[in-house]
Amino acid sequence: MITQTRCPLCKATNHSKFSEGENRLYLHCKTCDLVFVPSSYYLCKKDEKAKYDNHQNSPSNEGYRTFLNRLLVPLQKRLDTNAKGLDFGSGPGPTLSVIMQESGYSMDIYDYFYHPDQSVFENYYDFITTTEVIEHLHHPYNEISKLWECLKSDGYLGIMTAFRPDNQSFHSWYYKRDLTHISFFTQKTFQWLATTLDATLEIPQDGVIILKKRSV
Repeated sequence: MITQTRCPLCKATNHSKFSEGENRLYLHCKTCDLVFVPSSYYLCKKDEKAKYDNHQNSPSNEGYRTFLNRLLVPLQKRLDTNAKGLDFGSGPGPTLSVIMQESGYSMDIYDYFYHPDQSVFENYYDFITTTEVIEHLHHPYNEISKLWECLKSDGYLGIMTAFRPDNQSFHSWYYKRDLTHISFFTQKTFQWLATTLDATLEIPQDGVIILKKRSV
């Protein structure tokens, strides 16, 4: 039974069945191109956190550092040396913030389960990063809007998430087998988001998104 009738990103109701698998349904929003899992299939918080507890990411993992550099290298080219940032969704082993601090940037971190310091949302940042997080969010537009409000003019929101393949490839796509992944994005989705936020959109490479907040 579908209890979620609106797209969690754009709130539209003109969606259709996209795929089935993993004992859940995937819906496609015709407005923003998001594919999403209805809320009736979400894991409970306990089971969701148990999945994250198994993550082995840490600053000592060179492979993970290399992965994060797909975003950090193009992002750092756009930042002043004294820029202050927030890593949203830092996980049980914060790594991105450590890398950025090693490069001289001041960093705050936030994570719903591991670092739930709400005071960070009272600050303003030159840049915000959220890597492999957006696909987990129950209310992605609400969370992105909150982060957007914390960005200074000309600030950057850097996002990493795997871009969704077409319908035929989606059925066997490894990324959707993680039951904490509930929203799946395309370049078209981020184009919709950039238009909605009145942001400048750059996609340096597949799965790497940089949104720039325009000057007020």
